[in-house]
Amino acid sequence: MKSHPIFDYPLFALGFRAFFALAGLAALILILFWNALFNGSLTTEHYFPNSYWHAHEMLLGYAVAVIAGFLLTAVKNWTGKQTITGDPLASLCLLWLYGRILPFYAGELPDALIALVDFSFLPALAYQVSKPIIEAKQYRNLFFIGLLLLLAIGNGLIHAQMLGLSTNTAATGIQLVVATIIILILIIAGRVFPFFTERGIPGTLIIRNPMLDNVSVASAVIVFALQLFGISGTLLALAAIIAAAANIARLFGWYVKRVIYVPLLWVLYAGYGWVILGFMLTVLSAYSVVPPSLALHAFTLGGIGVLTLGMMARVSLGHTGRAMKASNTIAIAFVLINVAALFRVLLPIAMPGWYENLIYVSVLFWLAAFSLFVFVYAPILAGARIDGQEG
Repeated sequence: MKSHPIFDYPLFALGFRAFFALAGLAALILILFWNALFNGSLTTEHYFPNSYWHAHEMLLGYAVAVIAGFLLTAVKNWTGKQTITGDPLASLCLLWLYGRILPFYAGELPDALIALVDFSFLPALAYQVSKPIIEAKQYRNLFFIGLLLLLAIGNGLIHAQMLGLSTNTAATGIQLVVATIIILILIIAGRVFPFFTERGIPGTLIIRNPMLDNVSVASAVIVFALQLFGISGTLLALAAIIAAAANIARLFGWYVKRVIYVPLLWVLYAGYGWVILGFMLTVLSAYSVVPPSLALHAFTLGGIGVLTLGMMARVSLGHTGRAMKASNTIAIAFVLINVAALFRVLLPIAMPGWYENLIYVSVLFWLAAFSLFVFVYAPILAGARIDGQEG
């Protein structure tokens, strides 16, 4: 007798649905908790110290959920092979969810169990993503598995310090995770930006430049490698200048004027712009002109935050059979997330005395952006495709 799936709902019909929904909710809940911890209105015993918890959850919670949803969906398109749906997908989602919840039970559960549950997600995701790639013999796409395992190593370095197995590895782990996500973004951008631009603006033909693509990614790898080894000063500044210049040239090679009239496109270009700004601020931070945290948040809140919101909005429309056009509400959300980055990254340079107030305003704009996303996309992600197809 064939058992009926428990999670036989549209929300679990394809990876992007469940994980984008989780990411949208996490973007709201995690930032609300972090703001309460930051301003002292909430105190709780936790597995992570507050600053590490914020970094860990926004990177290995929110951002990894978006990556999971994207890869489980994209790999199906690339290989023509089905990725997990239904109960197996729900199980993977629950593993991610337990990783967010269990750290609040520090003192009641063994720290090793908390670490194991959270650490297990990325290897499990890598396994599920690798199966269709290997089955289709698309071995060139296995480098995505390598990137997922690099994220797992970064997560392991963080947990090693929390468990007392090492000293001062958590910061290195966070650096490795940020670097890996940005490199992943740069690689995926080379695949999707020209395609999205051509599809979004009829009559456009984007000429790819493989050499510039390679230089853009390789120069970024060098910048992050120097930071991981603690090398700053002129060498880091020079590498960051090259990375910024290469990625500016790459972005302008894809850009056409009509991009600014298409919200689903300009949000992606804006997110890439924040990544480039991250390299520019890295140059200044190498000489202690600006704090390194501003460059970090240009990469994270600006680059990762803006790009993931834009990608979730576009992928969700395309894979539910809808027209590739952002609603006015979502266009406003795209503006709000960029304003959040502005208050967190650029305005503190001009108004350092208002730092805490600027962070608070940035939080409000972030919450407004993702509230609109959840409001608009929750029914889309939880409902069946409007064209009647599977997925």
